[in-house]
Amino acid sequence: MLFSQKVLRWYAMNKRALPWRATKDPYKIWLSEIILQQTRVVQGTPYYLKFIAHFPTVADLANASEEEVLKLWQGLGYYSRARNLHATAKMVTGEYNGTFPNTYAELKKLKGIGDYTASAIASICYNAPHPVVDGNVYRVLARYFGITLPINGTQGSAYFKQLAHQVMDESRIRDYNQAIMEFGAIQCAPKSPNCPICPLNDGCMALQKDLVEGLPVKLKKSKPKTRYFNYVIPLAKDVEGFPYTVIEKRREKGIWKHLWQFPLIESDSEIDLGILKKKIPEQLHFIDATEIYLYNEKPLVHKLTHQHLHTKFWIAECEEVHGHTVRIGALEPYAMPVLLADFIKTFKI
Repeated sequence: MLFSQKVLRWYAMNKRALPWRATKDPYKIWLSEIILQQTRVVQGTPYYLKFIAHFPTVADLANASEEEVLKLWQGLGYYSRARNLHATAKMVTGEYNGTFPNTYAELKKLKGIGDYTASAIASICYNAPHPVVDGNVYRVLARYFGITLPINGTQGSAYFKQLAHQVMDESRIRDYNQAIMEFGAIQCAPKSPNCPICPLNDGCMALQKDLVEGLPVKLKKSKPKTRYFNYVIPLAKDVEGFPYTVIEKRREKGIWKHLWQFPLIESDSEIDLGILKKKIPEQLHFIDATEIYLYNEKPLVHKLTHQHLHTKFWIAECEEVHGHTVRIGALEPYAMPVLLADFIKTFKI
């Protein structure tokens, strides 16, 4: 039995009942693929269902505000993908009359859609013979064929794409692409795969050479950058006695662009109250605090892919504050980094 036939047979018996598997609607397939680039199925499914509930069609997503899209995306990270999601919905609605392109080449012209996503949509929705190569597929192919080329290198990436094309079942590409991704997620798992019951174990080179845990090979990434964030939370009371604060929208490029945040002072290293008091008049001149104190004794370390944020929250009690003012109890609807959303949930005045 061929490699692809074994994978398809396994899939028929083991595939999960996932909401996007019941449709060939390119909008829903595209949405699921973008979300699953961010997280695993268990975490991604609730986000998918939320998006479909709020935006049943691509036109609904296109007509939404960026604020709504970012808020629903909150917690997934890589917010540029959410902005691309919104931009692509507008492109499909405006330039393609609300219908997704039906070819790999046209799909790749859409913002945020690369080889993998274009291949997934083209094959699943239109039965076009384009193999998908995601992390799960890399792992299955690397182990089965014993390939030691780094998957995140230029040579390795091209090699695996070519190999994926050679072993795919073109006649059943819609099912095959989903099958090999599912196989990698469940059977050929990253850690401690159940090799004794694997239908591919008789031909798996990694199993024969005791390389299962070492494949696939990845080039080492650069060490994450360390950054020091000092969020200043101004607190004052309005005429009715309700506490309010001020928030601002990030405008610069980089992480969390267009998300809301408390006034921020970034420093080269961890700072104390004395240094913070000197920096506030220079950088946050709209805050005139009567008292400032540290909310969290130890910096909270928020780990992102390429950077670690050592974060302190400073409470600044004020007679009044200026800017985009919001009552403390009305912050929830604003799209914020999950770091700040979690802080708001636990913050007690």
